[in-house]
Amino acid sequence: MNPFWILDFRFWIGESKSNKVFCFALTALLLVLSVPAEAQQQAKVPKIAWLSPGSAASANIGSFLREFRKLGYVEGENIAIEYRFAEGKLERLPDLAAELVRLRVDVIVAAGGTPAILAAKNATSTIPIVFPAVSDPVALGIVASLARPGGNITGLTIRVPEFSGKRLELLKEVVPRARRVAVLGQEANAANALDFKEMQPAASALGLELHHIKVRSPNDLESAFSKMTGTVRSTALLLQSSTLFFDHRKMIADLAVRSRLPAIYDARELAEAGILMSYGSDRFDLYRRAATYVDKILKGTKPADLPVEQPKKFEFVINLKTAKQIGLTIPPNVLARADKVIR
Repeated sequence: MNPFWILDFRFWIGESKSNKVFCFALTALLLVLSVPAEAQQQAKVPKIAWLSPGSAASANIGSFLREFRKLGYVEGENIAIEYRFAEGKLERLPDLAAELVRLRVDVIVAAGGTPAILAAKNATSTIPIVFPAVSDPVALGIVASLARPGGNITGLTIRVPEFSGKRLELLKEVVPRARRVAVLGQEANAANALDFKEMQPAASALGLELHHIKVRSPNDLESAFSKMTGTVRSTALLLQSSTLFFDHRKMIADLAVRSRLPAIYDARELAEAGILMSYGSDRFDLYRRAATYVDKILKGTKPADLPVEQPKKFEFVINLKTAKQIGLTIPPNVLARADKVIR
């Protein structure tokens, strides 16, 4: 709007006291209406937060952002994203979550599993929270039920009840002599204790004795592997879901090969890094689907009305290079079931 038009209008209505008051009010209104459309749109750009216990490299941001772009969101144009990474220091998560709440973000994406989700949950009961992957959100008290999450939190679970048992079965198939299996978990991850309890029936049916070994940081990994091959005398290793293990997957793979331990994890990245096998949900697909949750919430759907969904895609990866290094032959029937074989 041309400000000279306003001046012309003031001149036209005259200089009486009543006219001056009217002119002042009208001028103020016209000036507000003359604010450029771009400035008005900028004020309406929604802001989401990305909270992760790991690093940027471990957060599966790529698959989320690709789907987000397909839904019409372009970072820096019609969406703003605040990133916070704890870099493996889980004790930082509560402060990072509180900081995001102070920024008044519209949605928090609690990535990387249980620690980030609980930190976000404890920080706010009003800002919507979406989790792309968690083991058992009901047992952990994150949601009321899968069908009716309640509250301000929803998302996707990696948990299928038979997953842990299936990983133990695969270890038993490739290492028939296995009797004592080390289960490596992270001390601060509440989901690991629950997972260990749930795999006991499958272990008993397979004649396996499980030994839970927990670590707090990467500095504990070498001593943990020494314990596995020393006092525990493990013949196989099951790695529990953990951002720490994901971030330090090359170190873990090297330690497993050096210890000659056939190991299995629930994400293919560790098999690609050098452990023997991985079996679990397709994380890329889960993070892609998480973008659709954020989209629905930004468009007005309440988290309580979005059921928690289970995995739809699964993958089994075998690293034959590692099998050769540790002197293990993979049975043909197991090899035939793999979705990907690293040669």
